[in-house]
Amino acid sequence: MARVTGIGGIFFRARDPQALADWYQRHLGITQPDTTVWMQEAGPTVFSPFRADSDYFAADKQWMLNLRVDDLPGLILRLRAEGIAVETRADWDGDGSYGWFARIHDPEGTSIELWQPPA
Repeated sequence: MARVTGIGGIFFRARDPQALADWYQRHLGITQPDTTVWMQEAGPTVFSPFRADSDYFAADKQWMLNLRVDDLPGLILRLRAEGIAVETRADWDGDGSYGWFARIHDPEGTSIELWQPPA
């Protein structure tokens, strides 16, 4: 049976696409300079529609980007040193069975959830 095998791209509007692409490359390492292709590592991808009235992310946004990371504490330190506000909450992590989470926002206000899955 034919099926989808993964996410082939993430496309969204931006007021300044090049500046936003540069921000993602500089701070999160997504894509390489002068290309829009991101060769990501294999791993889990959660596909989960949320109820329209969910308060898990901003009500005025239709989506939130969740990025899988390999060293959340190290990334948090680096992002804060680069002047990026990082939010963490104990209730997001729970007992750690789903991993550990933090949130940042890109320059255009999009919520980005950083997720370190459990080992």
